[in-house]
Amino acid sequence: MSREAYLARVRDATQAGRAYRIEPRGEVTPTTGYVGGGDDLCARFAAEANAVGGTAVVVRSFDEARAELAKVLRARRAESAFVWRHDVLDRLGLAGLLAELSVAALDPGALAKMPRDTRRATILTADIGITSADYGIAETGTLAMFARPEQPRLASLAPPCHVAILERRQILPDLFDLFAALDEAGTTAGAPHKVPSNLTFITGPSKTGDIELQLTTGVHGPGDWRVIVVDG
Repeated sequence: MSREAYLARVRDATQAGRAYRIEPRGEVTPTTGYVGGGDDLCARFAAEANAVGGTAVVVRSFDEARAELAKVLRARRAESAFVWRHDVLDRLGLAGLLAELSVAALDPGALAKMPRDTRRATILTADIGITSADYGIAETGTLAMFARPEQPRLASLAPPCHVAILERRQILPDLFDLFAALDEAGTTAGAPHKVPSNLTFITGPSKTGDIELQLTTGVHGPGDWRVIVVDG
C-alpha cells in the first residue's frame, strides 16, 4: 500500500470516528450524569439485580424474609452457613432460623477460635454465605460492602451461594449518592481514613469470559447470588 493510500484510510477512519466522540457541553458539575433510581428504589434494585443473573426479591416484612431464606437453605440442602454478625441479620432472627433447620452457623467469632488450617478448611466447605451489605445501589443492582472483623469479605466470596439481606434504608439511588454517603461518613468520623479501607462492589454472580467469548459463572466466586430486600 502506498503512503498516500494509507494516510487516506487513516483520515477516513478518523472522520467516521467523530460520530462517536463525546464532547461535554457547558460546565461539568459534581452531579453531571446523575441518573437516580426511580420512584421505587427496592423494585428498581431487584429488577437490575435479576437482569445481571442474580435472584432478587422484595418482601414486606422480616417474617417473609425468613421464609424466603428458609426456601434457599432447604433447596440447597445447606449443612453449614458462613454468616456475618450484623443488626439486620439479628432482626431477621438468623441464628434461630439456622438452628431450626439444623444448619451450622459459622460466624467470625466461632471461626477465630479454630486453628488456622481448620478454619480455612471449614470456610471452604461452607454451603452458603449469608450477609447484609452497607448499601445497595438501585441504578445497577449492586451491593456495596465494607470488610470488617465481624463482616468478612470471604462470606460473600468463598461459598458457592451468597445471600444478602437488606432493608429499604440501605438502598441508595445512584453511585453519586453512595460516594456522598461515604464522604459524609468519613466527615462524621472525623477524617476520611476512618472509613474502612476495603470497599467491594458486587453486581450479580461471579462471571468470567475467555477469548472465545464464552461466559462462565461461579469460577472466581459464588455462581448463585441472591438478595432479599425488606421493604417494610
